[in-house]
Amino acid sequence: MLKINISILIPAYNEELNIRSAIESVKWADDIFVVDSFSSDKTLEIAKKYPNVKTLQHKFENYSKQKNWALDNLPIESEWVFILDADERITENLKKEILETISRPEDFVAFYINRRFIFLGKWIKHCGWYPSWNLRLFKKGKARYEERSVNEHMISYGKTGYLKNDMLHENLRPLADWLEKHNKYSTLEAEEFLNRKETGLLQSFFSKDQVSRKRAVKEKIFYKLPFKPFFLFLYLYIFRLGFLDGRVGFVFCCLRAIQQFNIDVKIKELIIKKHVRK
Repeated sequence: MLKINISILIPAYNEELNIRSAIESVKWADDIFVVDSFSSDKTLEIAKKYPNVKTLQHKFENYSKQKNWALDNLPIESEWVFILDADERITENLKKEILETISRPEDFVAFYINRRFIFLGKWIKHCGWYPSWNLRLFKKGKARYEERSVNEHMISYGKTGYLKNDMLHENLRPLADWLEKHNKYSTLEAEEFLNRKETGLLQSFFSKDQVSRKRAVKEKIFYKLPFKPFFLFLYLYIFRLGFLDGRVGFVFCCLRAIQQFNIDVKIKELIIKKHVRK
C-alpha cells in the first residue's frame, strides 16, 4: 500500500457515539492511533474493527499530559501527525488540502485548522466561536502541548501556516453529556487560574504570541470585573453577533454565561477552603 506519510492520533474516553465517524473521516491515513483512557463503553470494540487502527490505553491525568504522552510513546513512523478529537471529523475538502500540503517540500512545520462547531444540529457561525483556529497538523517532533490542565494549546517549533478548509466539531452525545463535561471544565479552569495566580505564572500583556496576550486580558482584567456572566453574555450575543445564530445562538450564549458563573463560584469556593485550612 502506498504510504501517505501521515498518522492520526485520536484521544478517547467513552466515545462510542463519536469514534466511528471520526475514524471513518481519516481511514485514508497510514496509521490511526486511538489512545483510550480506559473507557467503560464500546469505544475500543468499535475502533478495533478497523484494520489500520492501533489502540492503546493510558491512564488520564489531564488533557495536555495525555496527548504529550501519546506523542512521546506511540510508534509513529510517518513524518506528519494530525491530532483529532473523537467528536471531530475531517471533511473531504480538508483531506485533499492536507494531502496536497504534506506532499509539497515547504519549510512549514505545522498548520492551523479552522473548526466549525455544530451545536444542537446548527453551525455556530458567531458567538465568538468562529473562526476557531487550532494547531493540529504538524511534523513529528515539531510541536507539543503546553502544560495546562485545561484550554491547552499546542506550541510549534518552527514556521506555521494556515489551511483553508474547515474540520467539523460535532458531539453526537446528548446535551446532558456536554453540560457534565463543561461542569468539569469549570472546575479545572478555577483550579488552573488560582494555581497560576499563586505561583506568579499569570500571562503577560507583552507576550509574543496572541494566545498568551488574550489570556493576560482574561486573567488580569476580565476576572476582576463584577457581573462577568452578564457581560460575557452581552459580549457574545450582541458584540460577537450571536443573535444571528437564532435560538440556538441564544441558548449557546446563555450556557457560556452559566459556565463563567460556575467558574467564578468555584474560584470563590477554593479560596474559602484555603482560608479555612489556614
